[in-house]
Amino acid sequence: SFAEVKCSLCVVGIQALAEMNRWREVLSWVLQYYHVPEHLPPKVLELCVLLYSKVGEPQVMLEAGGSWLSEHSNQSLPEYGSLLELYVAHVLLPLGRFEGAEELVRGCGALDGERRLACLGTIGHSRCRWARQEQTRSAAEEQQDPATESVLGALSQKLLTMLTLLRRALRSMSSHFYLLPYKKMLLATFLLYLVVVRLDPASPTSLPFIYKLVQLFRQAWAAVLSPIHRPPIRD
Repeated sequence: SFAEVKCSLCVVGIQALAEMNRWREVLSWVLQYYHVPEHLPPKVLELCVLLYSKVGEPQVMLEAGGSWLSEHSNQSLPEYGSLLELYVAHVLLPLGRFEGAEELVRGCGALDGERRLACLGTIGHSRCRWARQEQTRSAAEEQQDPATESVLGALSQKLLTMLTLLRRALRSMSSHFYLLPYKKMLLATFLLYLVVVRLDPASPTSLPFIYKLVQLFRQAWAAVLSPIHRPPIRD
């Protein structure tokens, strides 16, 4: 029939996309021909679930598979029970949807008592394994936090040591700077100014220049030295 030929061609197309590593396009490509997930043939839905589970992306089929299983017309199909078990094992359990999986299995009339108990047992084992993995992950994070704190503490200690050394160096430089013979430096600079400019200190015309020079040195003296460490200046 036309439906069987269409399903067979979609199966071939899914396999071709998977071989070309274009598995991300599979679900959208299939829905171009069936429009909604509820209308997917069981074989096509099975291949999609297995494909996305194999590539580690089961969440892609979470909504599509749930919509297909909740459709009343699909619940009368002979493949419904097998597809429900496949959906639980490859989609819900890897995503940690344990309560939804148990609710789905208990409400499924296509599963007999033995298959239902086996499926519930699988869900219980998966829940325990998930809990152990969470505990291991939490313990690893707790062990990692002290290691990170120790690394940050070591970096902070190094930074503090560098700042201490820098402060000592600046203090030593400042103390050495305060010990310089300021009076001799001032006298040498003044004499050099007189030699270069060739001013006569006894001449009345040179007094304004000498006065400006003295004021300049006073301003430099006040800017460089703080009031605590500033030595007294005598006129």
